[in-house]
Amino acid sequence: MLDFGLIATVGLIHLVALVSPGPDFVVACRNSLLYSRTIGIYTALGFGLGICVHISYAVFGLSWLIANNELIFIVIQYLGAFYLLLIGFQSLRIFQSQIGQETATASSRISPFRAVRIGFITNVLNPNATLFFLSLFSTMLNPTVGELNLVVIAVLLVVTTILWFSLVALLISHPRFTTTLKRYEKTIQQFFGVLLIGIGFIILIL
Repeated sequence: MLDFGLIATVGLIHLVALVSPGPDFVVACRNSLLYSRTIGIYTALGFGLGICVHISYAVFGLSWLIANNELIFIVIQYLGAFYLLLIGFQSLRIFQSQIGQETATASSRISPFRAVRIGFITNVLNPNATLFFLSLFSTMLNPTVGELNLVVIAVLLVVTTILWFSLVALLISHPRFTTTLKRYEKTIQQFFGVLLIGIGFIILIL
């Protein structure tokens, strides 16, 4: 039998976590602005696939393993930090205008698969997301939760993630935004690069 109270509570907590600025939000904005709305939506799909990995913690009991093995969490933390640093340095490397270019060269664009991969890796290796789901699963999604409730919650979390970041991509890549932001594209790319590098370093030192 469905526990609508539990489902609604988990959904609300997850929504609050989604709208809070973090690595996923920064990468979603970066890809939507510097490449295209479509790439931003594919990136959102990658985030959703990453959520599937976090949900597996509850299904396979990995939350207990990670929570009780500091080394595993440290490895995840450092991998996530270095990946954010990599994306950040790529943004600072060589600038080439990309906003609003329908005929951009292949080297200045990324494929849908790469966009999904960036979203997936960013989400999976985000230590904040790991901590969030560890806390969520250990306090609310325990083994006593029925399979049907777990399936509904899993679908809700994945769909909510994809829809939210797709909305971010739609809004941030609106023509009114891109027309204005094109004049400041180099600054924007450098801003996101510095922001991602900063988040990466914060993760490493905390």
